[in-house]
Amino acid sequence: MIDYWKCAFQNLGRKHMRTALTVLGIAIGVASVVTVANISQCGTNAVTGEMDGLGLNGLFITKSDQSQNATLNSDDLKIIRRVSQVESTTPVMTANTQVTVRNIQTKAILWGIDCNADNIISIQSVYGRLLNKRDISTEANVCLVDEAFSKKIYSRDNIVGKKISLVCGGIMQEFTVVGVIKTGTGLLQNVIGNYIPTFVYVPYTTVQAMNKRNDFDEIAVKLRSNTESDNIGNLILSRLNLAKGTSDAFVSNNLAKQKEGLLYILDIVTLILSAVGAVSLLVASLSIMTMMLVSVNERTREIGIKKALGATRSAILMEFLFEAVLISLIGCVIGIAVGTAISWAVSEYFHTVLTIRSDIMLISITFALLTGTVFSVYPAYLASRMKPVDALRQE
Repeated sequence: MIDYWKCAFQNLGRKHMRTALTVLGIAIGVASVVTVANISQCGTNAVTGEMDGLGLNGLFITKSDQSQNATLNSDDLKIIRRVSQVESTTPVMTANTQVTVRNIQTKAILWGIDCNADNIISIQSVYGRLLNKRDISTEANVCLVDEAFSKKIYSRDNIVGKKISLVCGGIMQEFTVVGVIKTGTGLLQNVIGNYIPTFVYVPYTTVQAMNKRNDFDEIAVKLRSNTESDNIGNLILSRLNLAKGTSDAFVSNNLAKQKEGLLYILDIVTLILSAVGAVSLLVASLSIMTMMLVSVNERTREIGIKKALGATRSAILMEFLFEAVLISLIGCVIGIAVGTAISWAVSEYFHTVLTIRSDIMLISITFALLTGTVFSVYPAYLASRMKPVDALRQE
């Protein structure tokens, strides 16, 4: 076995340029598959984190378009909380607004939330504090902003205590920043940051007071683990409609399902791109076959001499097969190293955590070795079937 490997190294070293080009083809194919798999997984994890950070990980109960007179109020909130599968709820008020800070105006989405909203919407405090019960009860003009907003306006993370002006209820109001929250993975901000509106969180009671309302736009619901969200959503709707004496006044948006749908689309895109990489890997394996055929023709007399000295057909066959396997192995190692390096560089650029798809690496290595070996069988078979007399006659 060791002799076969030594012989393979020596034979490949004779035509090092041709060997290098064949190895490069395998390396490019493996690197493309590994890069696509790793980056796609990073993107999937980042999008999942962003969506969770926007609260897209539960149920949102809102009134239907067909029922303009239906409203959600504190009584409806109590009805939802009495459902045993519900872990936590929070009223939500949303509105498009404009933020003015230091003579800089930017569009924003105003979120009116309760003090327990961080149990449902992924809000992680970095500086200062989150909203508390006193803020809710006093309808305080306080707000939370994210790190991206802080850096954009003040070029620093911590802006607790600063004043910002918001349009709420048609009137420009001044709010005090009491907390800076974590932006998230930062993927969306880095890719399409100019098109994403700023999120500003304020007490929902403040939004109600400024708009002279006592109802909610939505109720966010977090369910207990191992709970069928669709069934519980229908149960909540039936209880709300029963209390209102209606049939279809409300709708339940299962945002977790929508997230799964988006991730499914990402998986399909990953599969398609991986298939393209696999095709390039297949083409590279065909180049191994071409190289082996040329090598057999160049080494015809050498094969004749070996067979005249007693080399068996199996020995000749294994000699060429080991060369093909060695080319595939070297190409796989280089491809994995390059693919991982590219994946790391991309993840660093977009500030995401690198996720290594070891399963895809194993599949690509297996595919490269398998195809490289299969396509080298025919040239190796031709070499092993040569008759010593005919081989020695060739120039």
